[in-house]
Amino acid sequence: MSAGPPVTILDGAMGSLLEQRGFALPAPGWSAHVVRDHPQAIQQIHAEYARAGATVHTACTFRTRRRNAGDDWKHLTEAAVQAARAGVPGGHRVAGSVAPLESCYRPDLSPKDSRAEHRDLALALASCPVDILLCESFPNVAEALVAVEECVATGLETWVGFCAGPQANLLSAEEMRRGAIAAAARGASAVFVNCTAAAGVTPYVHALRDAGVRVGAYANAGDVREGIGWGSGTSGARRYALLARDWVNAGASLIGGCCGTDPSHTAELQALCI
Repeated sequence: MSAGPPVTILDGAMGSLLEQRGFALPAPGWSAHVVRDHPQAIQQIHAEYARAGATVHTACTFRTRRRNAGDDWKHLTEAAVQAARAGVPGGHRVAGSVAPLESCYRPDLSPKDSRAEHRDLALALASCPVDILLCESFPNVAEALVAVEECVATGLETWVGFCAGPQANLLSAEEMRRGAIAAAARGASAVFVNCTAAAGVTPYVHALRDAGVRVGAYANAGDVREGIGWGSGTSGARRYALLARDWVNAGASLIGGCCGTDPSHTAELQALCI
């Protein structure tokens, strides 16, 4: 691997792993239902990722907004952060997930005015508190930049992840590059490609380097037929880690997993990329 900053291992998927374990995730609350009814399951998954080698853990706040979770959204946000804290060692960092208001795969559904809702969640997460605010899975650059602005305004370290989708067709590498530069100018200290098909991530990593901040990648395992994730076992996890080693060689120093990955992927990342 090329010389560069030390590699930090992030955790992997939460929602898809909960589904694999038999939990129902109906819209619009999705994983927030499990935070409400089975917080111990969330804590257990965080603990598994910590044992596998992750040192940054994203709290399950992806859908704990009022529009998704209802009037007790703040309580659920706090509960998700508490589950993460309880599941990992004290020296590990917890990130609060700030997601698009609508679909990660439908940039056209992004509301024209998302600022107030992003501000509300950013402030709620900051008060928990979390260590990092992670704006993740944004296919719409304009909305991502609004989320970054509101997160940076809290004074917490802010990272942002752009989503090109499972087919890597929602954002071009050039669009992501421009978004990353704009996000860094607004105060983001790290930029990511995430929830993008693992096999197509490397060109995005190259593009993100122009932002002048730390670069990261945590990928979607892609189609189940690729055998990279979705319960594919050790062989799939090893294939994922081999792809991730290419991301590190391309300049990424923050590496984790997204939909379809699990703690076995984290263990392989720890073994191959550190």
